[in-house]
Amino acid sequence: MDVYRTIVGFFQEGGFFMYPIVLVMALGAAIAIERWVYLTRSRMVNRRVWNQLQPLLSKGKYQQAYAICSKSKAAVSNILSYGLGRIKNARRRDDIEKAMEESLMEEMPRLEKRTHYLATFANLATLLGLLGTIIGLINAFTAVAAANPAEKADMLSASISVAMNTTALGLMVAIPLLFIHAVLQTKTTELVDSLEMATVKFLNTVSERPAAESAS
Repeated sequence: MDVYRTIVGFFQEGGFFMYPIVLVMALGAAIAIERWVYLTRSRMVNRRVWNQLQPLLSKGKYQQAYAICSKSKAAVSNILSYGLGRIKNARRRDDIEKAMEESLMEEMPRLEKRTHYLATFANLATLLGLLGTIIGLINAFTAVAAANPAEKADMLSASISVAMNTTALGLMVAIPLLFIHAVLQTKTTELVDSLEMATVKFLNTVSERPAAESAS
């Protein structure tokens, strides 16, 4: 109960700017959770689809592989379907590679979507905290100017302590958001690297083994 009262008192004493900081925290948390779930699910789905496609590709059964890709919405399926669709008509490996690079460029914005907002929200929370502190200090000095000289020191120290609440909350919001942003950036980079690796493996398989004539 004491902890709850302390938190409520801390929030109430901070003033108006505590509310936009909390709003920024809520938006950042929502984006972080959504991106974490999306990237984690995408990685699992890509791995499962690739495990299904790899044996078919190694045997040259490209039609079956294309059928699996067309039914899946995974990023690796979209990329490989571009390559599989160009196998019959493409004369060179470069033609297939360019088609798959085009698909990869289409997938990357989906993987990186909204993640950059976390860094923006972290900066915004810090700036809102500083702004709240500055306005709180202005109000504190204004109030102290008209106070009894004997009470000025105590009143000023108390007012400054309250004004610092917004900066403290802003930093408490900004630091986790920056950390989560870095983690999500790492997950996104790893996912893009895995897609590029799948592309290279696909191209190597196609180059080394011709398509099976009886693929079905």
